[in-house]
Amino acid sequence: MSAAVAPVPALVPSRRAWLTDLPVLAVAAVWGASYLAAKGITTTHTVIAALVLRFSIVLPVLVVAGWRRLRALTGAQLRGAGLLGLVLSGIFLLETYGVVHTSATNAGLIISLTMIFTPLAEAAVTRVRPSASFVAAAGLSVAGVVLLTQGGGFTSPSAGDLLMLLAALARTVHILAMARIKAVRSADSLSLTTIQLGSAVAVFAVLVALPGTGASPWSVAADFGPREWAGLVFLSVFCTLFAFFVQMWSVRRTSPSRVSLLLGTEPLWAAAVGIGLGGERLGALGVAGAVLVLAGTAWGRRSVDEADRSGTRGASPAPS
Repeated sequence: MSAAVAPVPALVPSRRAWLTDLPVLAVAAVWGASYLAAKGITTTHTVIAALVLRFSIVLPVLVVAGWRRLRALTGAQLRGAGLLGLVLSGIFLLETYGVVHTSATNAGLIISLTMIFTPLAEAAVTRVRPSASFVAAAGLSVAGVVLLTQGGGFTSPSAGDLLMLLAALARTVHILAMARIKAVRSADSLSLTTIQLGSAVAVFAVLVALPGTGASPWSVAADFGPREWAGLVFLSVFCTLFAFFVQMWSVRRTSPSRVSLLLGTEPLWAAAVGIGLGGERLGALGVAGAVLVLAGTAWGRRSVDEADRSGTRGASPAPS
């Protein structure tokens, strides 16, 4: 963030805390609903075109809002943010193609494995052994994903399930890259997000111009009816603009850990929206898998938080 985060008082009135928490919970809810929304406006042949439309709507607003800060970025910061944007484009492609080929419920739950993959990848990079409780939580989550993708019986996971798993891994790469590219650490969040989205849109524009990559954005936009336009605006305005600015606002009024915890409810909202509005069904195995995924990610997040508070995270180096 471009400004220092003020210390959070030890005792925050519950009413004031909830006033801060509710917008963050709203972000988690719209992110959870984004999988069903994306599923409703895309097909295999319109994924790239829909991504161009989605971010072309929001990008000009971000550029205008942060023009002064964008002009102040150094060459190294621009290159670092651009590289992150390339990774981000891969995340959006995997997620959107994935949700076309699986249920919105599965998509939201599988992508939550990022919360498990990231500390494991960080441990591998820093050669620091994760705690036993975290490893157990990771195993619980993986077992949950296996059951989740077998909701209709023991069959091979769908292509969409595998794409969402790759998207979770790509999110992990993106998070680690943000932490390890020194140039972007001093860039403000608005400028960093704008350059990343701009880079991603450039990738999508190049891909959509290639033969055999699907319909053009113009033809897709012409075919959209009121329902599709509503879904596109929802993804652009609420899942991107609203979500970004709420995060900026909330971390200045509460702790990053509290924000992360609230945003971690995203898979719950994805399942609720997919089942309640999308008419999706998990089956007995799927329900058991969903419970294991949610329990494993919550346990893993708690293990990491406890290690951070106690200062023991990273105390046990892994063998060479």
